[in-house]
Amino acid sequence: MQRVFRPFFLGVVMFLAMVAGDVSAQTAADREAIKQTALDYIEGYYDGNAERMERSLHPDLAKRIVRADPSTGKSRLEHMTAPRLVQIAGSMKSRPVPKEKQQKDVTILDLFENAACVKIVANDWIDYLQVAKFDGRWVIVNVLWEMKPTKK
Repeated sequence: MQRVFRPFFLGVVMFLAMVAGDVSAQTAADREAIKQTALDYIEGYYDGNAERMERSLHPDLAKRIVRADPSTGKSRLEHMTAPRLVQIAGSMKSRPVPKEKQQKDVTILDLFENAACVKIVANDWIDYLQVAKFDGRWVIVNVLWEMKPTKK
């Protein structure tokens, strides 16, 4: 019995190691694809490349920031859509941000299955992206952002 069990056990261990190897390879590929999605988004803005911006976004994306209402002082949500972000990126084509002034620090904060959270530190703001694998492609579904304090 022990002689039969040992090869079976070793086979199971080898199979699990092989599967784990595939998972880590998939995760590495996913991490690279997620980073590229984030770069398409921020570099698309900086370079005025609407096509790059568009391919990084899910069509139903919501980009939001919490701001104080000047008349009441109460918090409110300001909202941008995917088409608006594509339009903004396209408008930057005539005045792209010079490469030496582009800050685009991308950090993948978390990745699980088909969902990820990504932080981008840009020139004047910080974006927190929720990214999803949609039809086999990583796209940005939601963005919550905040302006950096102005330098005095």
